[in-house]
Amino acid sequence: MKTPITEMFGIDVPILAFTHCRDVVVAVTKAGGLGVLGAAGHTREQLEIDLNWIDEQLAGRPYGVDVIVPARYEGSDQGGVTVGELVAMIPDGHRRFLDDLLSRYDVPPLDDDEGGVERDLGESAVFSANSVGAQLEIALAHQPVLVVNALGPPPPWMVEQAKAAGAKVGALAGKPQHAQRHVNAGVDVLIAQGSEAGGHTGEIGSMVLIPEIVDAAGDVPVLGAGGIGRGRQMAAAMALGAAGVWCGSVWLTTQEAETLPAVKQKMLTATSSDTVRSRSRTGKYTRQLRSAWTDAWADPSAPEPLPMPLQPILVDRALRAIDRSAHQPGSGAEALANYYVGQIVGAMNTSIPAAQVVYEMIDEFVDAVHRLDHLLED
Repeated sequence: MKTPITEMFGIDVPILAFTHCRDVVVAVTKAGGLGVLGAAGHTREQLEIDLNWIDEQLAGRPYGVDVIVPARYEGSDQGGVTVGELVAMIPDGHRRFLDDLLSRYDVPPLDDDEGGVERDLGESAVFSANSVGAQLEIALAHQPVLVVNALGPPPPWMVEQAKAAGAKVGALAGKPQHAQRHVNAGVDVLIAQGSEAGGHTGEIGSMVLIPEIVDAAGDVPVLGAGGIGRGRQMAAAMALGAAGVWCGSVWLTTQEAETLPAVKQKMLTATSSDTVRSRSRTGKYTRQLRSAWTDAWADPSAPEPLPMPLQPILVDRALRAIDRSAHQPGSGAEALANYYVGQIVGAMNTSIPAAQVVYEMIDEFVDAVHRLDHLLED
């Protein structure tokens, strides 16, 4: 298959897989697509370990890295603040709400030596330019072919460093004006992410958004994202002008995925109605699997989630505690457990290898295109 995306990255099919799992990165690249490792949840040590392993497995084949540098976050006006300063900003009422939530669901707390975001990042705040700068330096040393910023336009220093290292730069857009800012920033690839997507996402659906981004992109190729996990959806995105697709959620139930087993089982039985946009994990709206966690934060008696990065600092240890105990069927931790996932979750009802996802998408894409071709026959 030949598109601007396959030519740009030297891949066989224009399927880019966003994933936090190194095994999925390798599987998708080997199947002819392009695996993109989400680095936001990695410590520097973990990122180095995973990239070394990916390099060994792929032996020169291409892959990408995705980071998060939000355009605006708490403290950004002051050039960023330390984790210690941010921790001091968290209201006591939010801490009490979280403690009460864990108590009501009988979630055992973590031990003091089990760490948290402060330990992992030192004085660099999560989702800040300081923390991502270190991640980017590590990533570029491994020569990825693509570096993507998941929130807002990539800052000039990120674009300069990536391009100096020979990497293309991508960014996600949820509105046409986002696309224009990204183009002005010098990106090489735009990702039009509709509201159906998992993780950080806006309010405009893919069917409307993709052609709007394509029209705003000029000569910059666009990847369709949001609600895409099957070949027919891939065909629809490319019919709307996309040069390929960016998929994230569909890998979460693959055999390689490191998704928490309790959450993976929930996803396998979920419908497309079982997700919700919530600020409860990062402080910005993300689409997640609905659970007792999202319901609790949506209750009128709950405090408003804090802005990024205060909310992830607040909830980090609580989410770790929930994940640690969620393996117990029927437990409060299992009821609370959730993760980012898009509305495509309703079609993710079997656990298959990641490569098989790629092959089945291409087969269905070909069938869909042939059906369209027949409509034009005399």
